[in-house]
Amino acid sequence: MFESALDNHLSALGLDAWLAELHHLLQQRLSPAFHGHFQAWQTALQQLPAVTPSSIDLDCAAVRVGQAADLDAAQAAALEQALRQLHPWRKGPFAIFGVHIDTEWRSDWKWDRLKAHIAPLTDRAVLDIGCGSGYHCWRMRGAGAGFVMGIDPTLLFVMQFAALQNYIRDPDVHVLPLGMEDLPPAMGCFDTVFSMGLLYHRREPQQHLLELKDCLRDGGELVLETLVIDERHGDVLEPDGRYAQMRNVWAIPSVPTLLTWLRQCGFRDARCVDVTVTSTAEQRRTDWMQFQSLSDYLDPAAPTKTVEGYPAPTRAVCIAHK
Repeated sequence: MFESALDNHLSALGLDAWLAELHHLLQQRLSPAFHGHFQAWQTALQQLPAVTPSSIDLDCAAVRVGQAADLDAAQAAALEQALRQLHPWRKGPFAIFGVHIDTEWRSDWKWDRLKAHIAPLTDRAVLDIGCGSGYHCWRMRGAGAGFVMGIDPTLLFVMQFAALQNYIRDPDVHVLPLGMEDLPPAMGCFDTVFSMGLLYHRREPQQHLLELKDCLRDGGELVLETLVIDERHGDVLEPDGRYAQMRNVWAIPSVPTLLTWLRQCGFRDARCVDVTVTSTAEQRRTDWMQFQSLSDYLDPAAPTKTVEGYPAPTRAVCIAHK
């Protein structure tokens, strides 16, 4: 059902010529040969109890599927055990039949910061690039989007999405194990494109902006969320080595520089709608993400700096149109 629904959506967007290649990529990546943990994750999905949720709410802080009363004790234990086999959970939170998945990121806070500034998503075709577990994809659907396609090359996150989709069963929301490079060139068909937490991982950030523009229809909207620095630190920070222990952080611009990049890439009406310092309440270690998190990446003697001595993470949301 889901594959045919995806094909129908992509065909409606004029992407018929891509379908054969897409099916080949999905067959290749959704297999034990692609990732050593694939079978273990697949087993976890198969262990999810078969139950129909009494309610679904995609428009709330913790995407909610069912109620605790929908399960008996054995089903509840099996559910939590299966979900924990998909650790670490980074983007969320989720509430699945009373199991609260307290993810590393309070991704609902990011959604709250941007939702009032974007064009209404009602009936729009939306692309979420680097979507992780698909938390924001569900929020986009909850806000009325007609079709949401998320892409993320990390297969574990795709499996986490599949755990939710096992119960929500929405043919209009898809998360695919793809990177930006897997998309066809000059798609030019999505009404809204989200790129959140990606730009600083691109060696050539303006090239990424041009690729994002190519995904949009004329008049379509880009929602860009990325790390920024304060103007007093310069136009662009290019870390020497790691930044907050992250590899592959190539360039962190000031907001004026970021807006200039957007204009240089041909976007119009570029504006910044939010700048927020990332706090250890928004990104932190939890029982569902037990590895290091933001507090471990900040200088304990000067938490306004990273352990490398750079300004601590600050994120901006910018809106622009093609």
